Amino acid sequence: MNRTIELLINKSEITAGTRGASLGPEAMMTAARAQESHFFSRFPIRYIQDRNDALDRPNKYPNAKHIDALVEVFENVSTAVKETLNEGKFPLLIAADHGSAGGTIAGIKAAHPDKRIGVIWIDAHADIHTPYTTPSGNMHGMPLATALSEDNLESKINEPAPEVASMWSQLKDTGVSGAKINSEDIVYIAVRDTEAPENEIMERLNIRNYKVEEVRAEGVEAIANATLQQLNDCDIIYVSFDVDSMDPSHTSHGTGTPVGNGLMPDEAKYFLQEFAKQEKTACIEFVEVNPCLDEKLNTMAEVAFEMLEATVAELDK
Repeated sequence: MNRTIELLINKSEITAGTRGASLGPEAMMTAARAQESHFFSRFPIRYIQDRNDALDRPNKYPNAKHIDALVEVFENVSTAVKETLNEGKFPLLIAADHGSAGGTIAGIKAAHPDKRIGVIWIDAHADIHTPYTTPSGNMHGMPLATALSEDNLESKINEPAPEVASMWSQLKDTGVSGAKINSEDIVYIAVRDTEAPENEIMERLNIRNYKVEEVRAEGVEAIANATLQQLNDCDIIYVSFDVDSMDPSHTSHGTGTPVGNGLMPDEAKYFLQEFAKQEKTACIEFVEVNPCLDEKLNTMAEVAFEMLEATVAELDK
């Protein structure tokens, strides 16, 4: 099941609440070079155009920060993923913040409009807020809502400006109009830091979250098997791996929103390797390494690069 891998590097950090994630992909490259690894010379690399220049100007939209630039980023990411898939290649994304992952899903759907997409979201956060529910306005908390074409008006706490509502609709319609995935085809692993509106929509849509306590109690193999069983009817699987899914005490705080009591690195590596083995897995994404926040020099990037190598080893078999 040897795949033809293409690395897609996305340095967009406009949806995060802290700065520095745009340096994450390069930090992973630095980690590889420090190990004298030639990993990044093995595969073609495509750089996706970002809009980080938006951060140099005042934000006009408090309920959806820099959404005007994110519309363009979504389109750029979606196009790159779609083209890579249409060329028969495997898009392996190394991204800055998690906010543009909705564009990744849009690109998969645009390449395979008749296919049912399963999403495995390994993360400390649910990322299912909307401009109507967000307490912060940071759009790295919203990508799954765009993929579901959800507003979650049932949990509304904000009144976004009309132009925000219009651009939000553009995000939801990137690639193909409307929802790209079904809620029953989302599996969370290690999500543990959520707000009330997210809890409400997760309960309403019955989205499964395998908490860290369940991983420990049942074991990684059982959780991976249960995840794949739930997604058995899907044609394609997309795996989104946020490094904050891991416990910062066993990695570092080199990510935008670290949360304690997370996965051990070996547990995260097992999940990535197991999901990479699956024939249905068509796209994997690594996100949220931030070397500017790393109190242990470049440790998070080093850990993430180890995960990347282990994942590719399975994709290459």
